[in-house]
Amino acid sequence: MTSSDTSDSAQQPAAEKAAGKDPWDLPDVSGLVVGVLGGTGPQGKGLAYRLARAGQKVIIGSRATERAQAAADELGHGVEGADNAECARRSDLVIVAVPWDGHGKTLESLRAELAGKLVVDCVNPLGFDKKGAYALRPEEGSAAEQAAALLPDSRVAAAFHHLSAVLLQDPEVEEIDTDVMVLGEARADVEIVQALAGRIPGMRGIFAGRLRNAHQVESLVANLISVNRRYKAHAGLRVTDV
Repeated sequence: MTSSDTSDSAQQPAAEKAAGKDPWDLPDVSGLVVGVLGGTGPQGKGLAYRLARAGQKVIIGSRATERAQAAADELGHGVEGADNAECARRSDLVIVAVPWDGHGKTLESLRAELAGKLVVDCVNPLGFDKKGAYALRPEEGSAAEQAAALLPDSRVAAAFHHLSAVLLQDPEVEEIDTDVMVLGEARADVEIVQALAGRIPGMRGIFAGRLRNAHQVESLVANLISVNRRYKAHAGLRVTDV
């Protein structure tokens, strides 16, 4: 064997490793049951509507079963309503869309029901004063990291932070022109969430790092609120060159 043969054989495995997996080869998630905690609020209700409209089985969770069922009846598309605990138990994947001030308490109370589940946190810790919206920094670093700390037996990802609740709930809007930043620790879990985002026409799910990077993603919503107020818009995000 010549030195060039040795060099070629050494380079071949490296080239194969570099090729890796196609980042857009995402799993089929159409059969997953999606629960939305906080599904009676604007963001949760909008996500439930869009996913159900795309053919996903969706269960809305609320502290009161009657309130959840009323919201589900309003949305149609086979959406069901349940209390938070039943919603968590019956779902394969659970989106957390509760208000920030109830985030920790809600998740702590559902630790057993969410064990073994993929939990997708879309909560944005924000404060408001006369100057507008501003980001809060939780002790754990972010809402997503707080969820991970409170749910040690769950797999936690973060996504769906930058979506306009107005557009999500508008039945006249056919497509939501935006990308969804997805963060998580396990590639398989991130890809499930990316695929779920892609079920909604106009959306793409984009990997945006591990949970330690969730704070700046959550915080960016304060900037988008400022954009929307100045331009009377429902701004979203697009990531270029991917």
